Amino acid sequence: MKTLKEDAQSVGNILLEIGALLMSSGASTNRTRVTLERIARGLGYGVELLITQRALMLTIIEKDQQHFFSRLKRISPHGVNFRIVSGISHLSWYVMEENWTVAQITEELQRLKSLPHYPRYVVLGFVGLAGAAFCHIFGGGTTEMAVAFAATIAGLFVRQEAMKKKFNPYLCVFFAAFTASLFAGLAEYYHVGLQPDKAFATSVLFLVPGVPLINSVSDLMDGNIQNGIVRAMNGLMIAFSIAMGLFAVKMILNV
Repeated sequence: MKTLKEDAQSVGNILLEIGALLMSSGASTNRTRVTLERIARGLGYGVELLITQRALMLTIIEKDQQHFFSRLKRISPHGVNFRIVSGISHLSWYVMEENWTVAQITEELQRLKSLPHYPRYVVLGFVGLAGAAFCHIFGGGTTEMAVAFAATIAGLFVRQEAMKKKFNPYLCVFFAAFTASLFAGLAEYYHVGLQPDKAFATSVLFLVPGVPLINSVSDLMDGNIQNGIVRAMNGLMIAFSIAMGLFAVKMILNV
C-alpha cells in the first residue's frame, strides 16, 4: 500500500507541475485539461481537475478506488512560451504510445525548462522589425518605418526592465506604451517624415494582448466560462494600459 500511495503522489505532483507550466505558458484551459488527462491515462490513473486562472486542483483516483491523491497548486503569472506548450504536447503522446515513466517525464520537463531563450537583442531587433512592418502595412514610408522600429525597441526595452524590477504587469505595459508612443510622438511633433501619424499609431502594436484574447474566446467556446471571462478581462486591462500610455503622450505633446 505504501508503494502505491507513493506512486500516486509522484504522478500527482508531476501532473500539477505540467498543468501549472502549461497555463503559465499560454495554453488554453481545454488544452491543459486534455493533456493532463492523456498523461494520467498513460500512467494508469484517472483524474479529476479544477483549472482556474491562478490555481490548479487535481485529484487522482487509483483503479480500485481505495487510494487517491489530492492537492492544489498555485499557477505563476502568465506569459507566452509556445516551445513549452508544444514540447509538453509531444511529451503526453510519448507517455501514451511509449509508456514513459514518471522519471522520464521529469527528465523531459527539466530539459524543456532549461531550453535557452533567444538573446535579448535578437528579440528586440525582430520585434522592432515587426513594428516597422506594421507601419509599412498601414501605409508608412521608409522614415516612418525607421521611427516605428526605434519606438518599438525603446518600448519593449522599457517593458523588459520594468518586469525585471517586478512592477505590476499592467504598469509595465503602460510604461512600454508611454515610451514607444512618446518616441513616435516626438517624430510627429517635429514633423519627421511625410506621415508620422502612421508610426505613432503602430508603435504600440507589439503590446496587443493577442494570446489572452484568443484563449479567452477558446475557453468560452469550450464552456470554461470563468477562465474565459478572466482572460478577457486581463486582455481588456492590457488594452486599457496601452490606451492610457497613448493618451498620456497625446496630452503631453498635443499631437
